[in-house]
Amino acid sequence: MNIEIVPFQPQNAKIFKDLNVAWLEKFFVVEPHDEEVLTNCKKNIIDAGGYIYFAKVENTLVGCFAYLKIEDGVYELTKMAVDPKFQGKGIGQELLKFAIDLALKNKFKQVLLYSNRKLENAIYLYRKFGFVEIPLEKDNPYQRADIKMLLGGL
Repeated sequence: MNIEIVPFQPQNAKIFKDLNVAWLEKFFVVEPHDEEVLTNCKKNIIDAGGYIYFAKVENTLVGCFAYLKIEDGVYELTKMAVDPKFQGKGIGQELLKFAIDLALKNKFKQVLLYSNRKLENAIYLYRKFGFVEIPLEKDNPYQRADIKMLLGGL
């Protein structure tokens, strides 16, 4: 399977939201912070200095991730999702590899993420690619988050 990673285009905003809402509703709930970011992803991510990319198989966008800018050089890896019909095919790994390469190319100082230990496959993948657990602050942006990770080696 040929997986191409492509940048955000405004016409793909609904696909970005739909991919994320699907996994959030499957495992958790769509929180107010999610709704705010996903409803206007161009304004809340791209225009705020972040990035959104998609995994494309043939002519179909089947996965995505975003970098939400926290401050200069510090980004949250967020909104990573893969269409359930395409899970288990290495798409998440390709997205994560691309995300890390993008961080290196753009000389990010830190990449952090929030997750939940219930998402065992995701946590395994993050660790495999060099993320390490760090203390989770009490006032983090997600009710579902029970783990915070930082990419080592940047």
